[in-house]
Amino acid sequence: MIVFVSTLVLSACANLSAGGLFSHYSAQNRDAYKDVMAGDYQDAVSELKDSDVGGPILSNMERGRVSFLAASYPESFSFFQLSDTAVNVLEQRATLSVSETANQVGSLATNDNLTTYEPADYELGYLHLYLGLNYLQQNDLQGALVEVRRANQVQEKAKKRREKELQEAQSNMKYNGVQPNVGSILSNYPDAGKTLQAVQNAYLLYLSATLYEAGNQLNDAYIDYKRALAVYPDNRQIIESTLRVAKALGMRQDLASLTKQYGQPDEVLKGQGQVIFIDEQGVVAARDSWRLDLPLWRSGQVRFYSVTLPYYKSFAKQSFPSIQIDQGTLQPSLLADTNLMAQNDLSERIPTMVLKQGLRLYTKDQLRHEAQKNDDSGIANLLVSIWNIATEQPDTRSWQTLPGKVYSSSVNLPAGDHSVTINGEAYTLPVRENRRMLVWVSRQGNSVTMWHKQLGEIK
Repeated sequence: MIVFVSTLVLSACANLSAGGLFSHYSAQNRDAYKDVMAGDYQDAVSELKDSDVGGPILSNMERGRVSFLAASYPESFSFFQLSDTAVNVLEQRATLSVSETANQVGSLATNDNLTTYEPADYELGYLHLYLGLNYLQQNDLQGALVEVRRANQVQEKAKKRREKELQEAQSNMKYNGVQPNVGSILSNYPDAGKTLQAVQNAYLLYLSATLYEAGNQLNDAYIDYKRALAVYPDNRQIIESTLRVAKALGMRQDLASLTKQYGQPDEVLKGQGQVIFIDEQGVVAARDSWRLDLPLWRSGQVRFYSVTLPYYKSFAKQSFPSIQIDQGTLQPSLLADTNLMAQNDLSERIPTMVLKQGLRLYTKDQLRHEAQKNDDSGIANLLVSIWNIATEQPDTRSWQTLPGKVYSSSVNLPAGDHSVTINGEAYTLPVRENRRMLVWVSRQGNSVTMWHKQLGEIK
C-alpha cells in the first residue's frame, strides 16, 4: 500500500509547487493582497503576473480583477475569458482524468491545495459580472446581457455539484471505516448565518436588471429587480427601479402593493437625466488558518489528531468618504456584502472539508504505521511524521481581490456637465436629458477606478 500511495503522491506533487505543499494560498498571495488593499493596482498586477498558485481558474480571476482595477481592460477581459474557459472544462468533465485522480489521491497524503480549484457560487457570479462589465466598458450591451444570463445558470449548477460532493465524501468515509465527529467540530465553527444576503448577490441581480431595462427587455428586468428587492428590501435604487418597471409593464396589482409599502417613486422631470452609481469599496477578507483537534475512530479506537482548516479570522472595517456631486452628497444603499457571501460559502463547504480531513488523517496514519513496521531504526517513521506535519496546510484558496462591500446610489440631475468628487478626485459627468447613465466606481486604499456609460432613454 505504501508503495502505491507514495507513487501517486509523487505523481501528483509534480503538478504542485513547494509553496502549495508547505504553505497555503493566503500566505503565498499576501503581497498582492496587501497591494490591492492599499490601492497599488500596478504593483498587484506585477505580483500576480508570473504567479499560478491558484491554478488556471483562480489565478486568472485574480489577474482579471486587478487588471480591471488598473484600467487595463483588454488584459482584464482576456484573463477573465481564460478563467471562464477553465471553468467550462471543469463543468464538462464527466469523469476524473488520470492526472486529477492522482491529485485527489495525492491530496490524502498532503493537503487539499493539490486538487483542482472549484470556485464558489458567488465567485462564479462575480466572474460573469466582471465579464459583463468588460463588455459594457466596450459598449457591447448584448455581450453584457449574455454574461448576466450565464451567471444565474452557472450558480445553479455549482450548487447541485457541491451537494453531490458532500454525499460522495460521506460515502467514502463509510467505505474506509472512518467516522470523524463532524458535529463536535461544526458546533465550534464560525457560521455566517442562513440569510438570503449570504447566498444571493443583489449586485449581480441589480446590474442584470439595469442592463435588461437598457435593452428594453422589461419583463426580464422586472424579474431580476424583484429578486434583488427580496435580498435587499431597503435598497432605495432597487425600490425605485422595481416601481418604475412595474408601472411601465402595467402591473397594477404589484404596483399598488409596492406603492403601499414604499410610496411613490421619484420621477425624472423634463430636462433631467438619471445617474446611477455602483460603488465598490475595500477588499474581501482573506481566509486564515484554524487549527483544531479532530477525533478519529479506527478499528474501535479513538485517536486525536491536530488538523488545520480555513476560516475567516476577521473582516477589516474599511471606510470611505461619501461621493459628492455638485454641492450635494449621495446617500448610498448597501447592494452586496461579499464578506458575508464568502463566509457563508466556506461554512457550507466545511462539512465536506472535515470529512476529507478524516480520510487524510487515516491515510497519513497508515503511511506512518507502514514506515514504522518496516524500519526498526525509527528514522522512516520520524520522516513520515515530519512530512505529515509539514504538509498539513489548510485550503485557503478564494478570490481575494473582490470588493468587500458594494453600494448603490442615484440622483436625477438637469442635463449638462456635472462635477463629481470621489476620494478628493474631481470628475465630469455629461448628463443628458431623459437618459440614464451608469457610473462604476471601485475604491481601495486611496485609489479610485471610475468610468461611466450611457444606458439609453428612460422609458
